[in-house]
Amino acid sequence: MANEEHLKILKQGVKAWNRWREENLNTRPDLSGAHLGGADLHEADLSEANLIKANLGGANLGGANLHEADLSEADLSEANLSEANLSRTDLSFAHLGAANLHRADLSGAALTGTVLSGADLSSADLHGADLMGAGLSRADLNGADLREATVGYTVFADLDLSAVKGLDTVEHYAPSYIDIHTIHRSHGQIPEAFLRGAGVPDTFIAYMGSLTGKAFEYYSCFIAYSSKDKAFAQRLHADLQAKGVRCWFAPEDMKTGDEIRPRIDQAIQTYDKLLVVLSKNSTANWRVKKEVETAFEQETKRNKTVLFPVRLDTVVMKTDQAWAADIRRTRHIGDFSHWKDHDSYQRAFNHLLRDLKAEEG
Repeated sequence: MANEEHLKILKQGVKAWNRWREENLNTRPDLSGAHLGGADLHEADLSEANLIKANLGGANLGGANLHEADLSEADLSEANLSEANLSRTDLSFAHLGAANLHRADLSGAALTGTVLSGADLSSADLHGADLMGAGLSRADLNGADLREATVGYTVFADLDLSAVKGLDTVEHYAPSYIDIHTIHRSHGQIPEAFLRGAGVPDTFIAYMGSLTGKAFEYYSCFIAYSSKDKAFAQRLHADLQAKGVRCWFAPEDMKTGDEIRPRIDQAIQTYDKLLVVLSKNSTANWRVKKEVETAFEQETKRNKTVLFPVRLDTVVMKTDQAWAADIRRTRHIGDFSHWKDHDSYQRAFNHLLRDLKAEEG
């Protein structure tokens, strides 16, 4: 049962509630089982709150902070959760059931690392939501809208993806996890663009109707770049994918801050290659520097080439940044400085492709 004092404060309005939260930082709100259906909780600070079995059906939670809240068995059907922070929130099975998010508006919501196992997300709007590291095992996604959602290290296990909208527009920042139960339950009706982005090899896609096995996870090439060079990185990514080189972006900027960085660091230790785009922008970027340094460490451990640099200008050829200077001294750097010129780009791309495939042998 909810703490009556906490519930009374919440019913005074969001301003009074948020002020109380600021004054009581060490108090975890207990709103378990509270009847808040249709309540206006826009931008309310509900972080770490106990909302087990709470009725939030039709509530306005747009922009609310639900970071690490416990919403297991909560009713969030038709709730407005657009732009809400649901990172590390527990919406999983608990005792009798899972969270009800049927027809909920989760557009643009931060769901990084959120446990959504078994949740009812049927007909939910997840347009533009950040699902990096989210667990969707056994979730009901029938009719859900995932247009332009962000995924990576996302668990799509034992669920039906055949009726999910917008899968072919999902942005893949890292490989995801898909098991044979999902393939079977979806009757193989999953867009190839989504499967490739998640890391499924073409051979599996071609024969997945008859193949069985455990969850799979494939790594190949990560692209490290500055967001200011995104247009080039997107073109390179698309062309490498078209040539059968499985690759993902290692983005400079992430919607939910640095919470996903440990997962990116883990990936850098397990992928095959790091393709770093060097420019005036990236040589001044600490995240790109960190990714390059990790690649150097992996080269020492594996005794093989991991780092493949390309440049968009001449900054790396004269910089005094130690890590960039190490690259300049120790290896060939692909020259894409005239990448907007088709012939120049194609020559540099073909050279890079040969180098990447040579390392496969």
